[in-house]
Amino acid sequence: MALPNPPLTLGVEEEYQIIDPETRNLHSYISKFISVDQERPKKLNLKPEFMQSQVEVGSHICRNIKEVRQEIIRLRRGVCEMAAEHGLQIAAASTHPFAKWEEQSVTEGVRYKELLDDMQGVARRLLIFGMHVHVGFGEDRASKNLMIEVMNQARYFIPHILALSTSSPFWHGQFTGLKSYRSVIFEMLPRTGIPHSFHSYDEFKNYEDMLLRVGAFGKDDPVAKIWWDIRPHPIFDTLEFRIADICTTVDEAVCIAALFQAVCAKLIKLRRNNMSWRQYRHMHITENKWRAVRYGIDGNLIDFGKEEEVPFHFLMEELLELLDDVVDELGSRKEVEYVRTILKNGTSADRQIATYRKHGGDENREEALKAVVDQLVAETKIGVM
Repeated sequence: MALPNPPLTLGVEEEYQIIDPETRNLHSYISKFISVDQERPKKLNLKPEFMQSQVEVGSHICRNIKEVRQEIIRLRRGVCEMAAEHGLQIAAASTHPFAKWEEQSVTEGVRYKELLDDMQGVARRLLIFGMHVHVGFGEDRASKNLMIEVMNQARYFIPHILALSTSSPFWHGQFTGLKSYRSVIFEMLPRTGIPHSFHSYDEFKNYEDMLLRVGAFGKDDPVAKIWWDIRPHPIFDTLEFRIADICTTVDEAVCIAALFQAVCAKLIKLRRNNMSWRQYRHMHITENKWRAVRYGIDGNLIDFGKEEEVPFHFLMEELLELLDDVVDELGSRKEVEYVRTILKNGTSADRQIATYRKHGGDENREEALKAVVDQLVAETKIGVM
């Protein structure tokens, strides 16, 4: 039977921090932003998130990575302009350097009340910000089965891409020593982290339906409560990559989206040639995820085929070589090869740590952390304003 020809369209969701420019702390304001947005002729269609100090945006469906760039710029510009009109600022990073979750206002609504009732203290700590990339596969059964095949194999690569996106080294005013502390906080929730593999889309649906029958989900929006790092989205017919920290700059965000799309395209190309990427066991992939969380691009990941650890920079060159025969078809060579710029300049987490140390670090913690916030606000607007 012939394989379907999925469109591999792209969609990106980003969650931003709302910043008070005087205190540099988070500011609860999303309800006001949404009210203002609804009155505008060209709406941004802002979405609330769990905390009132968060604002979520979602792109239109994009046919290629060039359209993704246009959408991210449009959305960031719109939110930054709206914030400025109200004396506020926007920052893109997966944790705020010193804000405390105990001081945040939770968004009203049935969905968030159910989350609090169900998750209790775990939910209250979710002062984190993410980036989700959707890759379109189509709605027919063959496309859904192909999506599961790709998901099973793509799991191997997502720790690598997490390392490139890291933007959360601080938590509650402390340097955590990790590059993606958001990942640690998020995995306190159930049904998170690297998923196990599935034989078919039907097997995945049977798992989801079973959880619904036994009461693992609340009655409101139940399917959204499978929060794996990569999952079949229940509404959009996409493979949703959820593992990344939110990228601080537009160029980084576009690179990460292009990488996820290119990985899918490569795995489909292998499948059409009756080949596949080796599926690694859950415990292997989670080992590499921990290394990405801890060290970002500065550490070593494990090549389980060779059974040895390899410097991250070498693995990225191998990944670029692997993707070389699909990036021109996708029109994303420049965006994918931006990986080398990230390796040279560091991720957002690396730059935040450098700024913190430059301004005195632990010896001058309050001012150093404010300097990090200022840097995040400035970098979020690069190429936007």
